[in-house]
Amino acid sequence: SLIISGNGDVIESDDNVMAVGSGAPYALAAARALVRHTDLSATEIATESLTIASEICIYTNNRITIEEMETAPGGE
Repeated sequence: SLIISGNGDVIESDDNVMAVGSGAPYALAAARALVRHTDLSATEIATESLTIASEICIYTNNRITIEEMETAPGGE
């Protein structure tokens, strides 16, 4: 996972889990716990992490839209 910072720096996550926005610290913590301790899919982890963040952060709502990309044959 890669993200571009506001300064234009490319940042790579240590554990392939990333979050942005006002609820990012909460969503990131929840996602890391779920990745480490469950067998949930990436979509389920994202949904649950955002739900948890919305329960903690007053600036994060619980109206979640997930868009998935298809993986090409061969994983490329």
